[in-house]
Parts: sequence; C-alpha cells; structure tokens
Amino acid sequence: MNPWPVIGAALRRYRFTALVFVLLVGAGVALSVAILSQERALRTGSARAADRFDLVVAAPGSQTDTLLTAVYLQPGAVRLLAPEVTAALLNDDRPAFVSPLAFGDSLRGSPIVGAIPALVAHLSDGLAEGRVFGSRAEAVIGAASPLRLGDRFRPTHGVHARAAEEDDDGHEAEEEHADHGEADGHDIELTVVGRMKPTGSPWDRAIVVPVELVWAVHGLPDGHAEGEARIGPPFDPARTPGIPAAVLHAKDVAGAYRLRQAYATDGSMAFFPAEALIKLYGILGDLRRLMALLAIVTQALVLLALVASVVILLRLLTPQFVTLRALGAPRRYVFAVAWGFTAALVAAGVLLGLAGGWALSFVISRALAAQTGIALQPTLGTAELWIALAVLLIGFALAALPAWLIQRRPLAEALAGE
Repeated sequence: MNPWPVIGAALRRYRFTALVFVLLVGAGVALSVAILSQERALRTGSARAADRFDLVVAAPGSQTDTLLTAVYLQPGAVRLLAPEVTAALLNDDRPAFVSPLAFGDSLRGSPIVGAIPALVAHLSDGLAEGRVFGSRAEAVIGAASPLRLGDRFRPTHGVHARAAEEDDDGHEAEEEHADHGEADGHDIELTVVGRMKPTGSPWDRAIVVPVELVWAVHGLPDGHAEGEARIGPPFDPARTPGIPAAVLHAKDVAGAYRLRQAYATDGSMAFFPAEALIKLYGILGDLRRLMALLAIVTQALVLLALVASVVILLRLLTPQFVTLRALGAPRRYVFAVAWGFTAALVAAGVLLGLAGGWALSFVISRALAAQTGIALQPTLGTAELWIALAVLLIGFALAALPAWLIQRRPLAEALAGE
C-alpha cells in the first residue's frame, strides 16, 4: 500500500500548522548556512582585496591597525614613520616601486589617498578609463566612484584617519586627520583624469591623488626641492615628511622577503598583508565557532520543538490512524504514514533553510560590502551541506519515535481513547 496519498491529504488538511513547522526547521538551518557562508565569503573577499599589496612598511605598532588603514582604508590611529626612515624607504631602488600613502582628506565620504602613479596602475592592473594623474591638480577615481572623467572637485579635510608621531620628548604628538564635525575645504580644485578597474576592495570607492598634493595642503614638505612641482620619485631626503605607511612592490618573491627583513628594525616594521590577515581570521574563527555553537543549539531546540509539536499534531491525526487500523491496515503502513508525515516536514524545512540561508548571506554580504567596500561573493560549501544533511538525518530519526509509539498502541486502547 502507498502511504503518500494519506500523507498528502494530512498535509493539505493541516497545511498552516505544517507551514509553521517547515519555517521553524528552515530558520534553524538558514542561520547556520548564513553564518558559515558569510564567514567564508569574508575570508575570500578580504584576501582578494589585499592580493595586490606585496609588502607594507610602517612605524612599529599593530600590523592589524596598519593593514586596516593602508589596505582597507579604514579610519584609525597609526604612528608615522620618521622622516629619515621615510626618505630612505621611498628612494630604495631594490623594489619595483615604493609608494607612500597619505590620508587626511575626503569627498562626500569617499577617502582621498595620496600615492604615486605606479601604485594606481598596479592596483587595478591598468585603468578602465583615461590615464594616471600627471600633475598635482589631477586625480584618479576608483571603479565605484560616482564621479566621472572631467569632473572637478575640492577635497575636504578630515573624515578619514588620524596619525600620531612621537615628539622629541618621546610623547606621541597627534596629527589630526579625523572627522572634526565641520570639515574644512582646501583651496585647490582637482580634475578627474582616470578611473581604475574594479579591485573588489575599498579602493574602488577611493580617490587617488599625488602624494605631494596631500603633503602640501597639510602644510608639510612635499618631498621635492622648493618650487619644484613635479610628482613621483625620487624624493628629496631633506624635504620628505613622515608617512603612516608605504606599499612596496617587489621584483620577485625572494626580493620581497629580503625587503621584509631589511625593514624589520627598531624604527620600522615590514609585513605581508597575509600575516595580519591570519590574525584577523583567528578572531573571525573564534566568532565563527561561537556563532556556529549558537546555531547548533538553535537547531537542537528547533528539532525538539518540532518533535514535540509533531507529537501533538499526530494526536490530532489519531482518528485517521485508528480508522486505518480498524480497516485492517498493517502496523508498518501506519508507521510509514506517521513517519512520512514528519519526515516530509523536516525535508521541506531543510531545503527551505538552504535556500533561505544562501539568500540571507547575500543580503549580509551586500550590507557588509556597502560598509567596508570589500566585494563579497557567498557560496554554498561542503560545511553547509553537511549541516543540512545532519539536521535532515536527525529529523528523520526523531520522527520515527512518535510514529513507532502510534503504530505500537493497541487498537482497543486507541478506540477507547477516541
């Protein structure tokens, strides 16, 4: 005998109650799927965003803080490299290029970053439109910038970062590059001459200008002889200010390791972005384990609630089961109907949870991408599928208990109960 017609009839009759059960299971599965998928997307996206940064050199301090400021363009407080260290670093001919980074200005929330032309071309592997800036009055925009080629704008002071350097007494003297509430505009107009290709990083929303411009508008030496208006290396050691960080592009892997060792000194630190990312991933891993534990507890509660609810629902279906037994249906048929009813709800909930969790991870990714500028692409991996399979098998096993109790109940007792 085929139990599915009876199961289908029961599902249709109690469709609203069954829908609640499906949503309950789906919510538990979706939570786990979204957590795991989003965590993996964040790892992949952050690593991809840092791919083009071979080596970062900065003043001794937190690698993580420097990484967030230099690579992900997040506001933060970092010390400045001493001017003499900066001058030697920027004029080092061992790497393919060394680009200083300078922060402090913005345009309607988009960070303005001072760098050299070689870094712009390197980060986006060429430009999507226009050309790299060739003078201090020109700028290159990121792929996601709302500006267009030919647009003119005035940079606004603040809304990005704050750097600190030590004074002669050893105390930290802070140079404010933070949001001051009402930011001041600079008396200089820039023209957009190029647009970078998408990088999948916060640099897609940035505006990159000659580093000499950022230094000059903040009253610092511009790295060249007084009155000389050119941009890019070489830099005059006597007129080079301290910088929060520099990006080095090595000629080869061996060269990168040699440079890392050369600038790991008392006055500077050098690190590969992957080193700092590992520390961030460790934090994310702890958070992931905590959230996964919460998801597992949630799923356990959902399954227990489901079984308790199904027991109640099967009590409502007892008249149908009693009728089947009275008509001569074998015990195994009654078991199949009772178990199939619960199993169908669990299976539907798991499928809904997979789809819902994947969709939820896209919503979270979009929100995180809008906040961080890192392109995130969630996917369904083996871990998510294993969790869904585990919930499915546990649900099937738990569904057997009320089904077994129903089919084992003596017919006389069942009729008397009715």
